[in-house]
Amino acid sequence: MVGYRLDSTFGALADPTRRTLLARLGEGEQSVAELTRGLAMSDTGAAKHLAVLVAAGLVRRRRDGRYSLCALDADPLAEAALWLRRWQRFEGPRVARLRAMLDAADDAP
Repeated sequence: MVGYRLDSTFGALADPTRRTLLARLGEGEQSVAELTRGLAMSDTGAAKHLAVLVAAGLVRRRRDGRYSLCALDADPLAEAALWLRRWQRFEGPRVARLRAMLDAADDAP
């Protein structure tokens, strides 16, 4: 079960738009309209991206009247991070540079 969940998690994280949506959800629960505001995508595109995130267990959706609210579920991310930590011992200089670049990108606004 965990292997399948990891596949779904990494598959969902493979898309930059979905990573943007997750980053926004890291700030708290949001309606779909709030979540996608300012992103260049159709309602259909947003629905497809959210469906992938929900299927991977990264996003929970609930209805509040006429609004569909989304919230981050970080458990699959924690499982992925734990799995990735197993491979840190193989980190070489190129991976260290990549890690530094990714850390710098995470710190950017």
